[in-house]
Amino acid sequence: QRSLRRLASATNVLSFFLSRSALRGAHRSGCRSHTRRGVATAAASMSEDERYLFDLNGFLVLRGVFSEEEVSKANDAIDRHLEDVIERQDPSLRNTREKTPLAGDGETGRMDLGGMLGWEQPYCDPFRKMLADPRLAPYYNSLVGTGYRLDHQPLVILQEKGSEGFCMHGGTIDCSSGKYNQHLAYGCHNGMLTNSLLGVSLQLSDHNEGDGGFMIVRGSHKSNFRMPQGMIDGESYVEHIHQPVTKKGDVVIFSEGTVHGAKAWRADHQRRIALFRFAPPTMAYGRSYYTKWPETYYEGASSEQIAVLEPPYSTRLDRPVLNEQGTIEVLSRSVKKKSHDEKVFGTDYF
Repeated sequence: QRSLRRLASATNVLSFFLSRSALRGAHRSGCRSHTRRGVATAAASMSEDERYLFDLNGFLVLRGVFSEEEVSKANDAIDRHLEDVIERQDPSLRNTREKTPLAGDGETGRMDLGGMLGWEQPYCDPFRKMLADPRLAPYYNSLVGTGYRLDHQPLVILQEKGSEGFCMHGGTIDCSSGKYNQHLAYGCHNGMLTNSLLGVSLQLSDHNEGDGGFMIVRGSHKSNFRMPQGMIDGESYVEHIHQPVTKKGDVVIFSEGTVHGAKAWRADHQRRIALFRFAPPTMAYGRSYYTKWPETYYEGASSEQIAVLEPPYSTRLDRPVLNEQGTIEVLSRSVKKKSHDEKVFGTDYF
């Protein structure tokens, strides 16, 4: 209860509001620019164009969200923790079928790095920004809901030339089995976009045409059938597989209900992304939050960031949430109802 009161009193976060006129004309090819005169700015909310494009394609590319300096700090933090990188060399850890286009050279594995939220300061800061930054939080609120929460452990992915990609996976209708997958599902009801799980990827290196990396099948979040195996492995119907061209500082937001994967990395420079997943306040796919995230994730974190680390439970039950003004608000039931529950159950909450 004490921690909740502390969260409730924290209102010193940057305003999310930016006049709509400042954003006019920022849409190009389904992407939204956040850079104005070299300064990244906050979006008040998703625009109608963005809502349409996300519903149409199942993903958005936000251009220039993070500055060159911010990206440099993130990469420097990674460089200082390279000894913790683990390459997927065991065949049982590979994410592609052998000798398929996504398998790369068959030897070089993807490299994974975790624990960024618990790194010593200032090295954790670039990654903690992803939790509640005013430039991104309005998208999380619009696509996952008020009270959104971090679901998976965040992951930095690094790939050298020849590294394998990742076969197609995900889908509201699971692309492999053809069965409905409520854990990843996308929906739109009365104009409200819903996602059971949202992927958010900060681009820490350039991804040029033909380089490889993130790929997605536009509109597959609304598909109703199993994907052909050849397409899952990148062998057939490749004209329907899209690799967005992105630059350092861009952010890709996608529904896990949209079938996606990664192409083998072909560029000479190292691929780097930081991948986060967010879920609605009452839902969980991962379980690292249980019973609590690592203690280091909370040390020095802001009240806004700590609110995103809350476990899954309803916004009605004293949950600290980031509202549209960018301040923390605690949503609660009446004192009398809470008092009644305590008498009936002997606990603070039902």
